[in-house]
Amino acid sequence: MGKLIVWNIASLDGYFEGPEPWDLSLHETIWGDELSEFSETQLADTEALVFGRRTYEGMASYWANETETGPITDAMNALPKYVVSNTLTAADWNNTKIVSGDIVQALRDIKAGSERNLYVFGSADLLATLLPAGLVDEYRLGLAPLLLGRGNLLFKPSDLRIDLDLIKTQPLKNGGIVITCGLKNAR
Repeated sequence: MGKLIVWNIASLDGYFEGPEPWDLSLHETIWGDELSEFSETQLADTEALVFGRRTYEGMASYWANETETGPITDAMNALPKYVVSNTLTAADWNNTKIVSGDIVQALRDIKAGSERNLYVFGSADLLATLLPAGLVDEYRLGLAPLLLGRGNLLFKPSDLRIDLDLIKTQPLKNGGIVITCGLKNAR
């Protein structure tokens, strides 16, 4: 069974998106050759991508129309994708299935049947459902060296405490850092 891994880039104060929807300018502060290589490695180990509806719609509108080919674009368009939504009725991006109804059980079943890793990109509202259900195995965050001040928090306020073990840190030449954490005592 593969892991369910959360991957995103966030500011030090926890925002993965600016004040306006799809304001991802903070990502540019740490994007470069190292993060490109990291992304390619992750995508090569991916069985499927998992998105909430809003993230799916934004990703689909970008990647399905990307004209420049390469390992990341090719993988994003070719990989199987699950969009979690109780309102979406059609998903036209290549290899996409809609997951609705009891999403926690559906994702448990998908995870149990996976041989490689599943990745959740963005999708803060979906994470608010996945975290208390105990479905996330690992967190990989690209931390941008900035305080954004406002925007969309990756982890929504909650009374839930999840203890983690630091697995790895990878400093980037441009000042960012990739941090990987897993569930405490899960190894």
